[in-house]
Amino acid sequence: MVSVYTMNDGLTIPKVGFGTFKAADGEEAYQSTLEAIKAGYRHIDTAAYYRNEESVGRAIKDSGIARDELFVTTKLWNDAHSYEGAKAALAASLERLQLDYVDLYLIHWPNPKAIRDHWQEGNAEAWRYMEEAQKAGLIRSIGVSNFLVHHLEALAKTAKVTPAVNQIRLAPGCYQEEVVDYCRKHDIVIEAWGPLGQGEIFSNADMKALAEKYDKTVAQVALAWSLYEGFLPLPKSVHKDRIKENLDFTDIQLSAEDADAIRHLAGATPAPDPDTKDF
Repeated sequence: MVSVYTMNDGLTIPKVGFGTFKAADGEEAYQSTLEAIKAGYRHIDTAAYYRNEESVGRAIKDSGIARDELFVTTKLWNDAHSYEGAKAALAASLERLQLDYVDLYLIHWPNPKAIRDHWQEGNAEAWRYMEEAQKAGLIRSIGVSNFLVHHLEALAKTAKVTPAVNQIRLAPGCYQEEVVDYCRKHDIVIEAWGPLGQGEIFSNADMKALAEKYDKTVAQVALAWSLYEGFLPLPKSVHKDRIKENLDFTDIQLSAEDADAIRHLAGATPAPDPDTKDF
């Protein structure tokens, strides 16, 4: 079984999570989450924006696994960057998930289009509520997603609690060095969303060669690289075989040379700029 990272709040988080982005609400999200839990995943990542919290929650309930053995993450969407907005959003997510608490709650994006001229205030107010909800036991750990250094520094001016996690786009050839270095310096766990890229790594000759060298799949090599770097990958699949396959990589011991080659892989889709996203 995959081991855990210890976060800066003293709590632990499984080193691999199951991503549910683009898993359609209904049977697809329900069955894939259920299969993931059966395969051994104990860390499930969803979001209000994914519109599948109800199905994910139903799968968690039906899995038969004790609540305290599962680590569940959801996220605050861009329409709720205020104290009252965050309060209502968390309550709605908990209701959809049929849970009394979530293990991790993240601000999904740092700079929503609607508050682009005062995003610092929006984040500060949402975070203020999240700190209160953490004290109240509705959230165990609080963090952020897609935050760059200037977003993290702005939040730090008012935050009483340092984010435990920053979930950002990281994959072979997509390495956000500045924010990775900042998070490491401040003991913030770095989660990698889209850790298998946007599909381009599967046709990449270098990744294919490494997969052959290690007698693993391209996906498994990519996930092994995430762990080599100290990241927490969140692979997503709705296919039973791939869900299982994406856990079978922890025996890969990448060489430093191969890890560096993966980090600098050519042709990768770049990370999105949260300050210019059109939502």
